[in-house]
Amino acid sequence: MKITIIGYSSSGKSTLAAKLGNIYNCPVLYLDRVHFKENWIERDDETAKAMVKEFMDHNDNWVIDGNYTNLLREQRLKEADMIIFMCFSRLDCLRQAINRYKTYKGKTRESMADNCSEKLDIEFIKWILLDGRSKEKKEQYAETIRKYNQKIVILRNKKETASFLEKITHRK
Repeated sequence: MKITIIGYSSSGKSTLAAKLGNIYNCPVLYLDRVHFKENWIERDDETAKAMVKEFMDHNDNWVIDGNYTNLLREQRLKEADMIIFMCFSRLDCLRQAINRYKTYKGKTRESMADNCSEKLDIEFIKWILLDGRSKEKKEQYAETIRKYNQKIVILRNKKETASFLEKITHRK
C-alpha cells in the first residue's frame, strides 16, 4: 500500500502517518524531515527531491506525510494507492497546534529534523489561519480532489479520522 497524506498545517498528518505506517507495516517519510536539516535550516531542493525519489524507488509500500509541492508532489500523488486529505477547520488546526506546542515545547517531534524544537509563533499561527488556506492552496487541493477522486479520502475532523482508522484496521 502506498499512501500520501496532504492537508492543512496541524491537522494531524504526521500522527496519522505514524499510525498508518504501523497498521500497514511500512516505512513513513515525513517531508518536514526532508525539507529541514538540523536547527530549522532548509535543505536545497535538488537534495530533498533526491531523498524523496530514493525513498519511493526503494520501498514497495510507503506512507508519505506532507504537502511540499516542490518535492515530487505529482509523482507522489500518481504513485499513491490512497491519497488522504486532512481538511480540518482553522479552529481545529489551531487548537491542535496549541496542544502540540504544550506537549513538545523545547523538544523535537519524531516527524521533524534534529534540533527543530517545537515552536508556535505569530507567523505559524498566521499560516494556520490564513496563508496556508490561500485561494491558490484551496484551488490546488480542489484540483487534486478532481484529478484523483477515485483514490482520495477526505477527513474533516478527529472523529472521521478515528472512524477511518477503525475501518482500515478491521479491513486489513
